[in-house]
Amino acid sequence: MLRSALAVAVVAGLLAGCARQEERVTQRPGSAAQASVQSAETRICLADLAQTGSTFRLLPDRDFGAGCEQRGVVQLDGVAGDAARIALTNLGPVTCPLADKAIGWARFGVDRAARQILGNGLAQIETFGSYSCRNVAGSSRRSAHSRANAIDVAAFVLTDGRRISVKDDWHEGSSEERRFLRIVHDSACKRFGTVLGPEYNAAHRDHLHLEMSGNAFCR
Repeated sequence: MLRSALAVAVVAGLLAGCARQEERVTQRPGSAAQASVQSAETRICLADLAQTGSTFRLLPDRDFGAGCEQRGVVQLDGVAGDAARIALTNLGPVTCPLADKAIGWARFGVDRAARQILGNGLAQIETFGSYSCRNVAGSSRRSAHSRANAIDVAAFVLTDGRRISVKDDWHEGSSEERRFLRIVHDSACKRFGTVLGPEYNAAHRDHLHLEMSGNAFCR
């Protein structure tokens, strides 16, 4: 009950702060009914995030035009691991549902795999970012990044200082490092709609693309 009450209080504060920011941000046109539904969905998601003990803040909705937007987004700064906080670098706005999935993956998929396989917990996840107004490479279709609905993960830093990168260690790392990267890739496939890595194509040789949309497309 105490954690639930705290989550409600956190959400209320986030929404109040975001409302003040929204006065300075151009909103995407939409009906009042749509806004109400989105607000309810955002409130539920924010309550879920608050229960995880992670560090985040709600950001105002923004419409950049040409199919690029940020709606129901948060800035996720840190994830509560089993033993210590996990830092996130270079991560911009992400949709609340994507943040929720990323939190679960970081703690239960990556941190625990690092402990079991590499003997140390996860201290930091390095990313290439999230939101970017661009198309899918080689196509005219907007990328999930254009809606802040995807994250590109480049590397993992352990509590002993070791850095395991997708670029350097997917093929050339030790057997334990290569096993670790494939396990966290497979763990991501169980949580996200689309997961792309070095086995997919050369464009993903240096990162894992984690996307909410899609239907269990894992490469």
